[in-house]
Amino acid sequence: MPHLTKNYPIKARDYLKAGEVSIQVQGLLKSIGFTPELIRRVSLCAYEAEMNVVMHGGDGELTLDVDTDRVSLEFRDGGPGIEDIGLALQEGYSTASEEAREMGFGAGMGLPNIQKNSDSLEILSEKGKGTDVKIGFIA
Repeated sequence: MPHLTKNYPIKARDYLKAGEVSIQVQGLLKSIGFTPELIRRVSLCAYEAEMNVVMHGGDGELTLDVDTDRVSLEFRDGGPGIEDIGLALQEGYSTASEEAREMGFGAGMGLPNIQKNSDSLEILSEKGKGTDVKIGFIA
């Protein structure tokens, strides 16, 4: 399989289309022939990170990078940034808006779920300058 890189735009607060990017990633990985277990883990992490961009970030994008032995996701957004990454990684901690909570989001499980289901996680964020989340998987 040749090396593949693909970009997907993510629109802030577009709850009607939220989750579509992770479904596209899932379909692409299935077409390549990755194992169902890897596809499940990548799809779950892609969904959680995508929802974080929709709920918290400014507009953003996902860069999917696929090779024979690894899959990586990089989410970048122009949102307000994460003030305390350690706190954001704790189960149940959430800064979701009332709007997001009314739709059933914002339980504070996004980043903890990503951490549990990925092989690597790196979060770079600065208040007022957005967030860059790199998630890695060994195929």
